[in-house]
Amino acid sequence: QVQLVESGGGLVQPGGSLRLSCAASISAFTVYDMGWYRQAPGKQRELVATILSSGSTNYADSVKGRFTISRDNAKNTVYLQMNSLKPEDTAVYYCKGRYLLNNFWGQGTQVTVSS
Repeated sequence: QVQLVESGGGLVQPGGSLRLSCAASISAFTVYDMGWYRQAPGKQRELVATILSSGSTNYADSVKGRFTISRDNAKNTVYLQMNSLKPEDTAVYYCKGRYLLNNFWGQGTQVTVSS
């Protein structure tokens, strides 16, 4: 059974940084496309960034230039480095793994940007 466990969330001041991690219990992690999504209170879940099995990345316009997604296939882990955080980045951040038609989600980690 695939499990995704996020960590690294917390409270940070505007302009600060956080690094989220998603550890995956997947036997063939390298073939999975991975992504980070977020959901703010009262809003729909939205894409933040994705990294394909090929290493190709994609970002939401709202985070381009501030966030960086990466993966360490040896550790079965995907990361989201978040810099220059803004209050509007406050949300629960979810990790997602996808292979063919199968999608798997983590339980999420809260990120709060506030002074």
